[in-house]
Amino acid sequence: MDIIKILQEDYQRFPVNQTYSIYAEDVYFQDPLNKFSGIERYKQMIKFIQTFFLNPKMDLHDIQREGDTIKTKWTLSWNTPLPWKPRISIPGWSELRLNSEEMIVSHTDYWKCSRLDVLKQHFFPLNSR
Repeated sequence: MDIIKILQEDYQRFPVNQTYSIYAEDVYFQDPLNKFSGIERYKQMIKFIQTFFLNPKMDLHDIQREGDTIKTKWTLSWNTPLPWKPRISIPGWSELRLNSEEMIVSHTDYWKCSRLDVLKQHFFPLNSR
């Protein structure tokens, strides 16, 4: 099956039922909060999102492949389990690198906002600015 199609389907149902078989065992992951290697650690991070975040949603805006690199543009949003349940939104993009077996060996996420901007959303909703 085409890796682009698999990724599109994973984004649609994120964080549930992700296709971990497309990742190399020692996949490298990095985002503004995390940096680690290994598929088991990656699974734990997704499980954390599934467990801790309320109504998580990953909207895929674009996906392109050039050689061994796949670039995606997305918005991750969720409600934080605080009493007022603020809706948090992070626009960003990912760069995924493939090996010769079409397995993802590197997954790097970039945010179009700062960690402080994300923290502020917990107290100052985006729609009130």
